[in-house]
Amino acid sequence: MSEFKENDKIKFAVVGCGHIGKRHATMIFNNNESELVALCDVKPKEELGLEPFGDTPFFSSIEELLARDLAFDVVNICTPNGLHSDQAVLALDASKHLVVEKPIGLSKAKCEGVIYKALRNHKQVFAVMQNRYSPPSVWLKDIVENKIIGDTFMVQVNCYWNRDDRYYKKGGWKGVQNLDGGTLFTQFSHFIDIMYWLFGDVKNIKGKFGDFTHKDSTDFEDSGFVSFDFLDGGMGSLNYSTAVWGQNLESSITIIGSKGSVKVGGQYMNEVEYCHIDGYEMPELAESNPPNDYGQYKGSAANHHYIIENVVDTLKGRTRATTNALEGLKVVDIIERIYAVRDEEGY
Repeated sequence: MSEFKENDKIKFAVVGCGHIGKRHATMIFNNNESELVALCDVKPKEELGLEPFGDTPFFSSIEELLARDLAFDVVNICTPNGLHSDQAVLALDASKHLVVEKPIGLSKAKCEGVIYKALRNHKQVFAVMQNRYSPPSVWLKDIVENKIIGDTFMVQVNCYWNRDDRYYKKGGWKGVQNLDGGTLFTQFSHFIDIMYWLFGDVKNIKGKFGDFTHKDSTDFEDSGFVSFDFLDGGMGSLNYSTAVWGQNLESSITIIGSKGSVKVGGQYMNEVEYCHIDGYEMPELAESNPPNDYGQYKGSAANHHYIIENVVDTLKGRTRATTNALEGLKVVDIIERIYAVRDEEGY
């Protein structure tokens, strides 16, 4: 039985008021079953562009927020990657539900700590993987799960983006190992999540890695070729880079199955480019949402309103979490194992 009545408003506090945090706040603000009751950031309020949220109470740390006698239900964690898991534990110990931007943590162990606290305190953890809501992703889930494309033979994921000195600004957290975590965590975890969502876990990981254009701006690689086998059958590869000149090139997935082949591409895995399946007619899909806009940069699909709707619907007992904490952990686990191969290669 849900702890919330049908007419209750779900009350949210957003921790981290950068681009993503403000997007969360906007989606909460625009949802008629939600209420934005607090904002939190280490930067002064006047530097953050929070005018659209009026006189919403503002706090300078999550500790200050949780110490105040303020009634709310959910904490949205939108801070740098390396802070997610520790802040999640603080919120769970304060008996709050959680919405956590990817990744939940920068290691499997950190994610396990969050899940342990969630189970102990009987609280929900929603991992933000909004690309699952894109129409091509929903379509892929149907044709893979229902074996319309048959058995999986080969899967190739290509992620080629531009992230240069305009993105990795001196003094920021992006590119710093303990706060960013690496290219696969910050740029491409959404696409690893789609692959895991469709095909499950991987084994026999092998890789080759390089750093072409980021030696002076990040603590880690910018490119890699990774191959693996799926536990449920078939083989796969992930090829990625943030060294693309000028602008993003593509994020794509190609699937070769026993009954046909498909490719979903575009810059953000948002366009069906090829579909040829035995006895199958491609349906007309809804148009994908545009990518998140970070100035000269574009990110993954702008589907955060679905996240907030899913949180409300789940807490009111209407549905289940689209991406649960265990799935968030598995994406981190796959990335951690890929990076273990990178480190073994002596990169």
